[in-house]
Amino acid sequence: MNLVAHFIWWICLIFLLSLWARVILSYFSLRPGGPAESVNRVANTVTEPILRPVRRVLPTPRVGAGAIDLSPILVSFAVIIIMNFLP
Repeated sequence: MNLVAHFIWWICLIFLLSLWARVILSYFSLRPGGPAESVNRVANTVTEPILRPVRRVLPTPRVGAGAIDLSPILVSFAVIIIMNFLP
């Protein structure tokens, strides 16, 4: 694997871990100023520029009074596919 492909693979991995951290932390009520809230803020900063355009295009299915955000699933699949195609 050449240096550029290796670098892109690591960037994709860091993004994917940030995305999963964001999804997992979204299920918890985080204490302001706590360590989990700091991780959540960083994960949101890293992933939101990619998720926002996907959210605008992807419909949000309604479930009762709430909604399910499918954009993290779609972006995760896309990043995994990109990582698998890198040499």
